[in-house]
Amino acid sequence: MAICDQNAYQKNLLQRWYKRKKNERERNMANNFSLLNLFTSDWMTLLVSLVLVVFSVMSWAVIIEKIRLWRMQKKTPVKIKPTDNLAVIVDRLIRPFDKNLWFLSMVAYISPFIGLFGTVWGVMDSFASIGVNQSVSIGVIAPGLAVALGTTALGLIAAVPAGIAHQVFAKKSDELYDRLEDVRRELKSKK
Repeated sequence: MAICDQNAYQKNLLQRWYKRKKNERERNMANNFSLLNLFTSDWMTLLVSLVLVVFSVMSWAVIIEKIRLWRMQKKTPVKIKPTDNLAVIVDRLIRPFDKNLWFLSMVAYISPFIGLFGTVWGVMDSFASIGVNQSVSIGVIAPGLAVALGTTALGLIAAVPAGIAHQVFAKKSDELYDRLEDVRRELKSKK
């Protein structure tokens, strides 16, 4: 019986040594801070980061397209001709200005929640590190919290410009619609 206890003790000692070495390697890797490591520390963080970066790039593409479209509108304003089909002309003329505003709204609405998911994932990673290391030191908690704050920041970086742009372009589009609708009513009353 004593030999079995000794073997179990040696096995337990070896497992603890292996776990300690593994944790030291992870801490050494964590001490080499870089933004790339921050957003690619594990597969879930990488997925959350990629989704938020793609949303941000796509929303900026829509924003730039809208800026270009509104600059063209200033140079050559949209006008209703008396020969146009007055029943549908306003909707047809306003359509390019409303196009893809739904995407900006969606990014502004869901990106903070995706970033929040990354935050929860990072905090869970910190708690898991505490459990593995059986200590609450800044070196144990900091990597998970850095991931949490990083994904939160990415969520806000994607959401804030999209939300502002959505509000600005929706307001401009509504004002243009109202002006075109007024012109359409005047032309219809003259007929």
